[in-house]
Amino acid sequence: MPPAVLPPHPASPPSRRTVLRGLGAGSLALGGAGLLGACSSRDAQDTGAKSPEAGFTITDQRGKKISFDGPVTRIATAIIPSPSMLAAVDGGYDRIVGINESTLTANRQGVFGTLFPASKTTTTIAGADFVPNVETIMKLAPDVVLQWGDMGDEVIAPLESAGLKVIGLTYGTQEMMETWITIFGTLLGKSERATALLDRMHDEDTKVRALVDPYRKAAAPKVLYLKAASDGYTTATGSDYMTHWTELAGGVNVAHDIAADSPQVSTEQILSWDPDVILLSAFDDKAPADLFGDKALSPVRAVRDRRVYKVPLGGYRWDPPCCESPLMWRWTAQILHPEIASRNGLRAQIKDTFDLLYGYGISAAETDEVLRLDLNSKSAGYDGFRA
Repeated sequence: MPPAVLPPHPASPPSRRTVLRGLGAGSLALGGAGLLGACSSRDAQDTGAKSPEAGFTITDQRGKKISFDGPVTRIATAIIPSPSMLAAVDGGYDRIVGINESTLTANRQGVFGTLFPASKTTTTIAGADFVPNVETIMKLAPDVVLQWGDMGDEVIAPLESAGLKVIGLTYGTQEMMETWITIFGTLLGKSERATALLDRMHDEDTKVRALVDPYRKAAAPKVLYLKAASDGYTTATGSDYMTHWTELAGGVNVAHDIAADSPQVSTEQILSWDPDVILLSAFDDKAPADLFGDKALSPVRAVRDRRVYKVPLGGYRWDPPCCESPLMWRWTAQILHPEIASRNGLRAQIKDTFDLLYGYGISAAETDEVLRLDLNSKSAGYDGFRA
């Protein structure tokens, strides 16, 4: 049985280019606002699947069927966010033998490397362009390779030509992320666990919306998401996942109506938007102090009121869709509505989530690191995230 679902929340799907730029090193945040709880695409993934011990078949997001004779024990993935999600569904990291170099960077920077020390030395099989190193992958002898299913032959054909089994995935919306969880549940022989994770995610959606519902009658806070680029900043538009969690938390994305993918943002444009809140991507090193010290941005309301915040880095970066996304929803809700701090319970949710996803008892100090208390220490209201 598929998990109980919530009514869908309409939004525009992302373009593939938007998502890929968000995943690549030195590029913008991922995603696209999706249809939370829309389960039609998830339902198809387990169709005809048997227990992993007896052999099973998965239909990937290209619509291609991939059959396995028995349990999958070695997984290589060129896709950046998938290792943390595989580990969450599996409850461990032991089956992952190859990852993207950007994932390796995140593992070494964040708490994931503490959760799973092997993740800091895992062999890299692709870079920011996702082109696989087939020779390296063949040496790893994986049972399956996870790769983008809609980037064209350049990234997937060399793998299949080498005789490797490849699951092609697409990404960017809540619905697609939930599809991944279901596919991974089948792949790992953990379908019941995957369903439980989705049920919990839907329950969290309901609870976060209830927390912020009393504030929806007032003008929604204007939110700007910024990702550092070589010539300034890029932002997230209405088709990005950032819009999903911003709106869920009761805010509005000031760049919602821009049509371009990963658009460049000038100082003049930021001044024109005059956002109430600025959120800085977890994909780069920009910190609130950088904006507070920028005289050109000093007239901006978010800068003037010190409402600039660095996005947390947990088992994975919280900007894009992942199994920790409900934590991002709660974090954003408290950023936009600091008065809910006493009722939000984010730190307790982090502890429960890390225990559930990774079997890890996260400490108070590690929770501080996840929440970037050091980088956000001068930002307004951030004391509300302390223990």
